[in-house]
Amino acid sequence: MRLTNRKILLGVCGCIAAYKSAYLVRLLRQEGAEVRVMMTRSAGEFVAPLTFETLTDHPVYSEMFPKDRYFGTHHIDLAEWSDLIVVAPASGNMIGKIASGIADDFVSTVVMASQSPVMISPSMNTHMYENPIMQANLRKLKDLGYRFVEPTVGELACKTYGVGRLPDPQDIVTVITSHFGGQSDLSGLKVLISAGPTVEYLDPVRYISNPSSGKMGYALAERARARGAEVTLVSGPVALEAPAGITRIDVESGSQMRQALREHFDRCDMLLMAAAVGDYGPETVSEHKIKKSAQPIQLKLVPKADILLELSRDKSAQVMVGFALETEDVVANASEKLNRKKLDMIVVNNPKITGAAFKSDTNQVTIIEADGNSYELPMMSKLELADKILDSALKISIKSKHNG
Repeated sequence: MRLTNRKILLGVCGCIAAYKSAYLVRLLRQEGAEVRVMMTRSAGEFVAPLTFETLTDHPVYSEMFPKDRYFGTHHIDLAEWSDLIVVAPASGNMIGKIASGIADDFVSTVVMASQSPVMISPSMNTHMYENPIMQANLRKLKDLGYRFVEPTVGELACKTYGVGRLPDPQDIVTVITSHFGGQSDLSGLKVLISAGPTVEYLDPVRYISNPSSGKMGYALAERARARGAEVTLVSGPVALEAPAGITRIDVESGSQMRQALREHFDRCDMLLMAAAVGDYGPETVSEHKIKKSAQPIQLKLVPKADILLELSRDKSAQVMVGFALETEDVVANASEKLNRKKLDMIVVNNPKITGAAFKSDTNQVTIIEADGNSYELPMMSKLELADKILDSALKISIKSKHNG
C-alpha cells in the first residue's frame, strides 16, 4: 500500500462535491493512510459528519469550542499531527480565507497553524472559478507553495458546463501518492492494456457480449500510470472513466480491438490482455432488425480471431500477460493457454468463487509464469491485485533484459 503510515488531514467545505470526499477517505484508507476529517459548518449540510466518522473510525472536527469534547489547543495538535492537509472540495470562500490569512472557523484555523504541506482541490461554479479575484487568490497561494489538484471540465450541479468539477477521488489519490514519492519503477516503459467486453452484433439492435465491467483492466491502467508508465488503454464498452494521464482508445467489436492492439503492439514494452474478448460471433449480420416470430431461429456462430495468439507470433521483446477465466481444472486449463500462446505470464480466476465474479471490485487469482512458477493470491481489491500483477510482469521484464 502506497500511503502506509502517512497521516492525512482532510478538510471538507460546503459544496455539492462533498459526497466525493467520502470516496476519497475510503481510497486513502485502502492505501494505508491514517485519515482524520475536519468540516466547515456548511459542509455538514451536504454530508453528515457521521459518514466520515464511520469511514475513519475517528470523530469529525468542525467546532473550535465543542461542548462534548474540548481541548484548548486541539486545532494546533491536529495541525501538527498531519503529514499533509488536503482540502477537497475547497470552496471559493475557503480559498479566499486562506489567501487572506483569515482564520475564523476550524478548517481555516488549522490550515493557518499547519507546518505540513497543504494541498487544495477547488470545486465551484465556472464563473466563480474564473472570477479575477479567485484567480488572483489561486496565483497567490501557488506562489506561496500551496499545492493544487486542478478542477476538471464537465457538467456542474448548476447545469452549466465548464471548469470547476472536483476531480475523481482516485485522481486525487494519485496526486497525493506522487507528493509522497510514490513508486516510479515503470518509468520509461510503454504499457498496452485491453479492458472490458467486446460486442458482436446480430442485427442493428441486438448483440452477443459478456458481463465484463472492465474494472481489472482499468485498475491495471491506473496503477501502471501511477508507477510512471506511459499507458495506452484499449477499452470495450464500459461505464468507467479513464484514469488521468493515459491514452484511451474505445472499441466495440473484437475486430476493432484486434486492429487497435496490433497498431500499438510493436511500440509497447508490456501487454496486459485483460479484456474479455468474445470467442464467437455470428456468421452473418442482418441488415435489418430480426423480427420476433413464434418459430425458432437458427444462429450460426463462428470463431473469432485469437488476438493474443496472433500478437505472440509478432513478439520481439514485449512481456505478454494473458488473463483466463476458468470454471474447472483452473490451473491446468490456464497453463495450457499460457504454453499454446507463448505468454510470459497468465492470470486466472474462477468466477464461481464469491468475490471473484464479473463486475466485482475484488478478485482472487492464481498467477502462472512461463518458467513454471505459480502462486495463488488471497482475495483482494482489483487495485491491490493490479500492483501484484505489475510486480510480476516487471520482474519478468527485468530478468529478460538481464538474460538478453
